[in-house]
Amino acid sequence: MEVPFVLGEKKLFPDGLVRVSRGQRTWTALVEVKTGSNELVAEQLENYLDIARDHGFDAVLTISNEIPAVAGQHPTKVDRRKLRKVALQHLSWTNVLTEAVMQKEFRGVADPDQAWILGELIRYLEHPRSGALEFDDMGESWVATRNAVAAGTLRPTDKGVSEVTNRFDALLRFASLRLGRQLGTEVTPVLSRKELADPSLRTQALLGSLVEHGTLTGAIRIPDTVGELVLTADLHASRITCHVDIDAPREGRPTTRVNWLVRQLKNAPDDLRVEAFVAHGRGVGAAELLVAVRENPSVLVADPAKELRSFRVAKSSPMGLKRGRGRGTFIDAVLGAVDAFYGEVMQHLKAWSAAPPRLRPEPEPGDHRPHVPAALVSTALSSQDGAQTQPSNGDGPTDDGSSESADAAGIGNAAASEPIILPEASP
Repeated sequence: MEVPFVLGEKKLFPDGLVRVSRGQRTWTALVEVKTGSNELVAEQLENYLDIARDHGFDAVLTISNEIPAVAGQHPTKVDRRKLRKVALQHLSWTNVLTEAVMQKEFRGVADPDQAWILGELIRYLEHPRSGALEFDDMGESWVATRNAVAAGTLRPTDKGVSEVTNRFDALLRFASLRLGRQLGTEVTPVLSRKELADPSLRTQALLGSLVEHGTLTGAIRIPDTVGELVLTADLHASRITCHVDIDAPREGRPTTRVNWLVRQLKNAPDDLRVEAFVAHGRGVGAAELLVAVRENPSVLVADPAKELRSFRVAKSSPMGLKRGRGRGTFIDAVLGAVDAFYGEVMQHLKAWSAAPPRLRPEPEPGDHRPHVPAALVSTALSSQDGAQTQPSNGDGPTDDGSSESADAAGIGNAAASEPIILPEASP
């Protein structure tokens, strides 16, 4: 702690030095920590990068309440030439707390002393006076940007617009860490490979959406769920919408496929919006509130001749306008929308899976009509025409939990085990 170093004529004291050894390899990093609303300073970090380079250290690690918009990105801009030999890495206090909770509560700690120490760290970081703050501010430009969107006067070059988009991505990352801490799994914002390689592309996309449509949109990936949780903040309408897309079953009538989804939403609120999309369809699909779909599944079937391929389930809620935390704020509205949508909808949805194929039963010897000569009875697979539907598993699409019969599907009613009887030849 507070290790002294000399750089030129200056004596500097980084908050700490960490050295980890494993076998013949050693990794060393200087550590700089900020708490509360204190932000990292570029000049200070560049000095520490110079010290690390002169001493052959591997990295400079910073910890603060600043949450970068993209994972792996540092919240403070420094001279990139100083990063040629030394890495600059960052952790937010939210990230530290999330990792600590997941390790202690979900993965486990074998050593009782280490488990106790980790528990004390969690208790300390969760205390409001620890200085490890949650994401609590959309920035100074939030109100001006929100008002410009409402008035239709927002321009890409307006002051603070880029800060608002970056804060929105940071809020998504904070919401992911927060949800992951509750679920005990790694929840991450969804970014394309190009956006991960060049974060400015994500900023440009958000900026264009905000200026043209007045919306901010992002997605969260939660392991083992049916799809991505997509969040859209509409600053024109002052609404926040969460939705998830789910593939429809690949068999059954259209209304049967709708009922398959409705059964999974039996405890969901009535004001959910359910939208159905058909194969090779263009534009929006048929959409209704869940309460209407429960009463009449056919309201989502615009054309019975077209195959339903997917559904979209969405929930809308009011958007807070204030920049900070508390009642009526944008941040709390987003966090509440994410938690409610996952708890009421996403955690109950399961993807459809087809039942495994079953073996055709072999015909028993002598299993034919007595008056028909055995030579005229065909038991070959090629002669037993007529498609047969397989019984479904518990996740099948039918109303009673099993697959439709061949008659109901209009396929035919010949049983696979019944031999085909050829007529006797005339004398």
